[in-house]
Order: sequence, then structure tokens, then C-alpha cells
Amino acid sequence: MSDTAVILVNLGTPDAPDPKAVKHYLAEFLSDRRVVEIPQIAWQPILRGVVLRTRPKKSAEAYRQVWTDEGSPLMAISKRQAAALRQRLGDTVIVGLAMRYGNPSIADVISRLMSHTNCDRILFAPLYPQYCAATTASAQDALFGVLERMRFQPAIRILPPYFDDKLYIGALHANLKRQLAALSFVPDRLLLSFHGMPDRTRRLGDPYYNQCHATAQLLAEWMKLPVDVAFQSRFGRAKWLGPATDATLEAYPK
Repeated sequence: MSDTAVILVNLGTPDAPDPKAVKHYLAEFLSDRRVVEIPQIAWQPILRGVVLRTRPKKSAEAYRQVWTDEGSPLMAISKRQAAALRQRLGDTVIVGLAMRYGNPSIADVISRLMSHTNCDRILFAPLYPQYCAATTASAQDALFGVLERMRFQPAIRILPPYFDDKLYIGALHANLKRQLAALSFVPDRLLLSFHGMPDRTRRLGDPYYNQCHATAQLLAEWMKLPVDVAFQSRFGRAKWLGPATDATLEAYPK
């Protein structure tokens, strides 16, 4: 009998919160042409000569502050998601977990899957609610790169973005209601902080910005509270999606 597999895919994490592991992770992450859309002949000298000499130590310190006994929070939560999905689906479906950068890689997970099972159908599920070329498309690029080297290719289906799915909005709503119930006050409004992207990606047709706002609008309707949208994590001198989260927070008291 043939097997069906679901592969959950997340961004990735260093193997350890130390400069060496972080440097290895950043080298892979920041060499992705989807992430840094600068010609490699110009970018690689900057990456190798400046960024990877200075950033790993600073980033490793930040990772140490959030690292847990289970590893990085992203890895720990992703493993719990995969385990919960296995329990829900039972023995009828194989559930795997892969990371776009770091371990376990997409290539390794698919290789093990094809070597040790009769898998001929895969649902590839990037865990990004909003589509972004730097995340969703990058994960799909890695998948297609694996497939092009395979003699026998399984049938592939890819989970589409779910930024407006009722189950997703409902899950956000339930989580926020639980957190708000623990407060001693009723907030005036909610600030949803999404990860930033260079503004040029929006001008080039990336739907990420609009899908973030669509999620916020739907959540506002469920929460019956005003919802603001901001974007965090700028890098470099180029204009990024706005408004910036830090600037939004600073302006609130006014």
C-alpha cells in the first residue's frame, strides 16, 4: 500500500545559542536569494566580510535569552505541533517536520521519507499564514530543488496561505481572548506586529502586506476591538513596510 505524508515546514533555527551555530545558520539564511534580493556578486562580500563577522555574537546572545530545555522556542513549538497532528491523524498519514534553514532540512526529511516508506503522495505545508516570497516561495524553491534530483517523484500538493481561513482567525481569537481574560483592564486597542519586509517587495507584487491587513481586519471583526497593524525587524537602509512597531509604540502615549 502507498503512504501519504504531511510535511510541516517552518523557517528554522540554529542548533545551539552560540556564535558558531548562529553563524552557520545565518550564512544559509542570508544567502537565500529570496531573502536578500541583491546580486550575489555584490552581497556575498558584505555577508562574508562584515555581517558574519559581527552579527553571530549579538544574535547568539539574543537566542540565549529565549532558549529552553527543549531547544529554541520555534523548534519546540513546531515539534509539539507535529506531534499533535500525528495524534489527530493517526496511523493513516505520516507526519514530518522540516526547516527551511538548519536542521532537519527539507532535503533530509524527504530523503528519509522516500527511503523508509512507500510514500507516493506528500502534502507540503509551509507554516506561514500570509504568503511572502521570502518565506513561502523560498520553502517551495527548496522542495522543487529536491524533486528535480529525484528519479521517482511523489505527487505533491502544497498548502496555500491561510491568512483569511475561519479556523485560523478563530484560533487567533481564542488565544487572544484567553490572554485578555488574564488582564486586570480592558485594552483600548490591539497592536498586531507582523515581520517586516522591504517595501520594494510589495511594489513588485508580493501579497504579504495586503494579506497581513486582511488578517487584522478579520480579527478586529471577531474581537470587536480596534486593531492596528505594524511591522518589526528592519535591516539595512532600504525603506521597509510600515508603520514600524517601535515607532507605533512610542507614538501611542501621545
